[in-house]
Amino acid sequence: MKYIFASLLLSISLFAQDINKLDVNGKKHGVWKGVYLESKRPRYDGAFEHGKEKGIFKFFDDTKLGTIIATRDFSSNDNSCFTVFYNQNKNKVSEGKVLNKQFEGEWKYYHEDLPSIMTSEQYLNGKLNGVRKVFYKSEEIAEETTYKEGLKNGIYKSYAENGFILEESIFKNDLNDGPATYRNPKNEITSQGIYKAGKKVGIWKMLVKGKLKDVNMNYQNKNFKRPKMPKQSDVKVEVKDEEKINTDDLEQEIKKKMGR
Repeated sequence: MKYIFASLLLSISLFAQDINKLDVNGKKHGVWKGVYLESKRPRYDGAFEHGKEKGIFKFFDDTKLGTIIATRDFSSNDNSCFTVFYNQNKNKVSEGKVLNKQFEGEWKYYHEDLPSIMTSEQYLNGKLNGVRKVFYKSEEIAEETTYKEGLKNGIYKSYAENGFILEESIFKNDLNDGPATYRNPKNEITSQGIYKAGKKVGIWKMLVKGKLKDVNMNYQNKNFKRPKMPKQSDVKVEVKDEEKINTDDLEQEIKKKMGR
């Protein structure tokens, strides 16, 4: 019995010596197992070959169950890895390729705890590039948006679940620019007209009390003139420059509130 126990301890000791090792150049080599700093629970395990990941890496949540929350497959020869994220119920959340630490190619996102795709996105060098599609749980198309280098550029369409097109418009550099048509779920046009640099211009047809009515958006968007100030001889007015908002500080503050 003592011999068996001693052999077991020796085996564990030898196994421990075979993980988390470095090669002669100080690079990770062989099997590596990471742990969470506070709980000391397993965080990941995988293998390196002279500093480069190889094969499949598994990542675990910081619980007693140690549920797998992600896998990364480095089997490809193009320096990419195929990544899959899971939720606590072991269902896929999203999956796609990462190349040079950036999203590349198609990424799929799934409806919660369902095998059906919620969103399909195309990436090039980490930026949205191509048609982004959103689907209802019924797998019917909900949205189609065309992207170029991370910005909306091209045709945009949104659909009712019955297949009717609710919106059809064109984007240029993330702004509406060109003809646009809006419909209700009954497939009736509710408004139709032209955008220019994100603003409605010209004559728009608007649905009012069941009938389409022409509305001059140039007049609607007209900038009203500021009221005339009293003459200096009548009233002494001290005019101060408006305090400018520091957009950098504002952006940082928003990110803090959003937890980014």
